[in-house]
Amino acid sequence: MRKEQWFSGEPDGKGALMATGNASLTPTDNSMSAPRRKPLGERELIWMMALLMALQAFGIDAILPALDDMALSLGVMGNDRQFVIGVYLLTAGIGALVPGALADRFGRRPILLGSIAVYITLSLASALASSYEALIAIRAAQGFFGAGIVALPPAIIRDRVGGDKMARMMSLIFVIFLMVPAIAPSIGELILLVANWRAIFVAMAVQGVIIGTWVYFRLPESLTEENRQEIRPKVIGRNMSRALSLPSVVGYVFGSSVVFGALFGFINSSQQLISETFDAEENFPIIFGICAGSMAFASWSNSRIVERFGARRVSHTALFAFIFVACLQVFFAFQPDQNLYVFVPLMAINMMLLGFIGSNFGSIAMNPFFAIAGAASSAQGFVRMTTAAVLGGVIGYSFDGTARPLALSLLASGIACLLLVLFSEKGKLFGPSDTETGLGAKQDA
Repeated sequence: MRKEQWFSGEPDGKGALMATGNASLTPTDNSMSAPRRKPLGERELIWMMALLMALQAFGIDAILPALDDMALSLGVMGNDRQFVIGVYLLTAGIGALVPGALADRFGRRPILLGSIAVYITLSLASALASSYEALIAIRAAQGFFGAGIVALPPAIIRDRVGGDKMARMMSLIFVIFLMVPAIAPSIGELILLVANWRAIFVAMAVQGVIIGTWVYFRLPESLTEENRQEIRPKVIGRNMSRALSLPSVVGYVFGSSVVFGALFGFINSSQQLISETFDAEENFPIIFGICAGSMAFASWSNSRIVERFGARRVSHTALFAFIFVACLQVFFAFQPDQNLYVFVPLMAINMMLLGFIGSNFGSIAMNPFFAIAGAASSAQGFVRMTTAAVLGGVIGYSFDGTARPLALSLLASGIACLLLVLFSEKGKLFGPSDTETGLGAKQDA
């Protein structure tokens, strides 16, 4: 096995960053080369990848306070307003199949920059939409063609590190990434005070320009020449099928898809749930921020403990706790007098537990696929996003004026996830870390 190093010009408290994977700091893509500057350090990389992924989060959560205004402006009735969120999530999942395979051939930078350009253009197009049907079509295209902003960051990180080190970095990325859902509804609310809902899409485009400029000037190409894959259906199909069929990871891919489907169900129905069920419309941004903020806190905590205890031990413990809290949510949801002061703490706790599950499950699932990180990230992202989007749409559309459909979905998803993980781990949970088992050093052939 060939050990390679990525040296950062910016120490992370332990000296320069060293990682498996020949992540050269000199761009290998001649057509879109970044100017030679100070090497990209670990801290800057984490912030960059997090804010890239946060573009999608802002494009979802900032719109939530504006759903009523948008529905009134475009003549949308009832639960149909949720489609502007659901269709974006679904097509982003489908679109995730494309950028990884292209990035394994042409490099991470050109595909990522193309995805950002599409995100900017279609954000502006959304602001100009004259009908709800046109807005849905634009959002569908934006999710599909801009999928690289979420699909590629895990591949870029995997180019550099693996094992529990990757889990730690992904946790830090999720800390920053999840700050956006925590504050995005408040930002959307502030925009609505001075403009209409269309200005939120303009704000999305402005953010895309800022982050895209940063990526262009600072992100080097991390794909090495020896790891470039051929653009042939047989090769792509083989790589993606392996990323989804390896028994040791399949339960983590599909398990995370199911639990995040329940989370998407909450996001889809959250505005109606808080406003109609609990009559707290004015407090919606604060309540949503508390729930999303709990996930950010969990990701920060995970980054502090995961290398010590291992991604498996931490995530398996969180999964059992998730199921227990979901049982409480079901119990209180069927009480005649459930109130906001019970619902919000329980929802925040379960979202916090998802913070321990998400990044660890993703790191475990990506770890064996260094040589095909792009295809693996795309294939796994496709399964997670499409499954979660479909489940989230069904859960959100089943909103009946109570918290019962959501509570039942959380419990069912937790149990299903546990069964899937048991399959991948052959019935043995709380196993050692990847470093202890040697998986952290393995590379996919």
